[in-house]
Amino acid sequence: MPNLPTIAARSCSLALGALNLELRPSGAAYALDQSLLIVADLHLEKGSHYAARTGQFLPPFDSLATLDRLAAEIAALQPRRIVVAGDAFHDGEGFARLPEAARARLLALTRQSAFTWIAGNHDPLLPADLHGAAAEEMVLEGVTLTHAPRAAFVGAEIAGHLHPAVAVSAYGRRVRRRCFAADDKRLILPAFGAYAGGLDVEDPAFAPLFPTGFTAFALGARSVQPVRRIGPRPLRALQSRQPPRTE
Repeated sequence: MPNLPTIAARSCSLALGALNLELRPSGAAYALDQSLLIVADLHLEKGSHYAARTGQFLPPFDSLATLDRLAAEIAALQPRRIVVAGDAFHDGEGFARLPEAARARLLALTRQSAFTWIAGNHDPLLPADLHGAAAEEMVLEGVTLTHAPRAAFVGAEIAGHLHPAVAVSAYGRRVRRRCFAADDKRLILPAFGAYAGGLDVEDPAFAPLFPTGFTAFALGARSVQPVRRIGPRPLRALQSRQPPRTE
């Protein structure tokens, strides 16, 4: 594995159930007491999927870039365990399409730490030769880790799937950043993958998950900042709305 730069990050702290979490600029959440790193929606090999299925050719470096960022977080934090909360691959054949360098990086990481791979909607069945444990969901200190958040869920939950993003204004410019979306019962992680994209936190899909509103924590290059409070949305805003399609 190549030498990786140490990430000097200024995180935000979040208490969720019995977990004390650091929200990292990479889009990962780190539970220090459990030495557990949590990421979601790597969408490895999304670029090759688009090239093969749609003819839309993207630079074929997304998997390696994503894994390099994950490796840098592991080098900085030295977690004992890593949980990938669904959609590690963009489709069921993503592992087979990994370029040699990306495959070597992924296998090296899984030998270094104990991985748990939570099934996602893009990759419900993980490849048999991928190191680590597969799970539909897992419970840690009373907090359920899953892929798709559930509005009717009772208890504390960490999920991915929606790829939250927020628009912020600074120095006369308006930019869109990936973000965490959280209240005191639920945390939705931003997508970790290089090509994963994002769904604006003003989208009605978030309203049923946070009936009393939530905070958007935007990812910066070196820090995470709570930038917006999203208030409760009236139910009429949800009428005649199709569920969002996450990429």
